Amino acid sequence: MRRLVLIAAALFLSAPAVAHAATVNPQIAGLQVALRAHGLYLAQIDGVAGPRTAAAIHRFQRQHGLPVGYADRRTRIALGPLGRPVFGSRILRRGDFGLDVSVLQFLLTRRGYYSGALDGYLGTETAAALRRYQAALHLHADAVLGPRTLAVIVRRDSVPVRPHSAAPPAASVVHVVTVGETLTSIAAAAGTTVTALATLNRLDPAKPILIGQHLRVPAPASLAPSQVDVRSLLDAWSSRLGVDPHLVRALAWMESGYQTRIVSSVGARGVMQTLPSTRDYVETVLVGRSIPRTVDGDIEVGVLYLRHLLQVFRGDESLALAGWYQGERAVRTVGIYNETKPFVADVLALRERM
Repeated sequence: MRRLVLIAAALFLSAPAVAHAATVNPQIAGLQVALRAHGLYLAQIDGVAGPRTAAAIHRFQRQHGLPVGYADRRTRIALGPLGRPVFGSRILRRGDFGLDVSVLQFLLTRRGYYSGALDGYLGTETAAALRRYQAALHLHADAVLGPRTLAVIVRRDSVPVRPHSAAPPAASVVHVVTVGETLTSIAAAAGTTVTALATLNRLDPAKPILIGQHLRVPAPASLAPSQVDVRSLLDAWSSRLGVDPHLVRALAWMESGYQTRIVSSVGARGVMQTLPSTRDYVETVLVGRSIPRTVDGDIEVGVLYLRHLLQVFRGDESLALAGWYQGERAVRTVGIYNETKPFVADVLALRERM
């Protein structure tokens, strides 16, 4: 186990932001989840280190004054709790939160044992899915990712635990050198550094470049997909409706992991996972108008309903979240169900991290 931990910990130190081949690397899926939480990666969580992943990483690095290129340890630390630790570096138990949990959820989803949100939180659904997978593998079904379960999953699901011997280049486009250009000016225009540009092209930065020379420069952020920035919409509606954005983010992340198309087994839809009956109540009782059936509209419905619950329970967030989970009337008449308490505690704990 100790050797596996050391190898896994080295993975992102040598893994580039993108690889040439569309090879699925579950560790990259965890990184994509972290980038999605920051509103930067808006494509499918697929574990493929392609141009969109690279563009998201590079944009995050520029925003935080980090060297542009590899998704190294500094980058993962800056990403916050969802940026670390890498899969295989610790034993995972109920209540853990991090990149490694996102990887586990991705693996369980691929195997058909998990259909919930890829949110990096090892909650009830993830624990149940892990338990089912362990049983199918004839392992002790304790919902704990210990050394034995980890070893089997790493082997069976092809999770890379060895660093690459040579780092492939990051996503790039070809730039033809024109009159008056230098490595410094090209690097500035591309939003990178002279060192990174020289490394990408195997050049000596002290030597001049030639007119007409073909250089590879990092691909522009415009490669990012034109999809919805969920985090920005959550913050916008939180601000507009006067609800704590951290609470809204935590609730949305717990419900869907910011996934826009997820549908639960009982018909809850979208980022906030609101039921059709909840939408009807919001439209007919709370606002008296129809709300567009878009991602923006779904978020508006969810935040409106959360605001209503907070008002009904006089700002008591625990009761409001319980009302969200089990229904307002049930909380009023019976109180918080035992099965509701973990959900409430999870959202409130996650709130401090969002």
